[in-house]
Amino acid sequence: MSSPSNATDRFGERIADAARALGVSVGAAESLTSGAVAVALGKAPDASEWFVGSVVAYDASVKSDVLGVDAGPVITARAAEQMARGALRVLGADYAVAVTGAGGPGPEEGRPAGTVFVAVATDDDVGVGEHRFDGDPAQVVAATVHEALAALLRRLERI
Repeated sequence: MSSPSNATDRFGERIADAARALGVSVGAAESLTSGAVAVALGKAPDASEWFVGSVVAYDASVKSDVLGVDAGPVITARAAEQMARGALRVLGADYAVAVTGAGGPGPEEGRPAGTVFVAVATDDDVGVGEHRFDGDPAQVVAATVHEALAALLRRLERI
């Protein structure tokens, strides 16, 4: 069985291949992952050709001020959608993946630890998935990065 980091690397390689084949740019907006999605994308092959960057918006005020997320709870599908759309705008990306959630160890905003929302947006559409990951905060972050890359890859390969 492969380790999670090996699986994440393989997702990064496939995302790189798809982005280069489509001639598109990719960006991210992250909350609970604190830049881990950017690390995974940035170490993928030829990242400088397709990865434009990530906004790490851990604090709600950054989500609001930089990404245009509505005031209120930020562990929601709507916040993930707004983060992804904000990343498209701020980064000038063709595709953006966004993550927000309750990493744990306890609940946040009335959501149980491990509740995560992952959004992938283009100018034409946005899709959001809700997930529940078990484990300590580090395990939740790792699972979130894995799902964010998987969701991005599914969207890139849908074309």
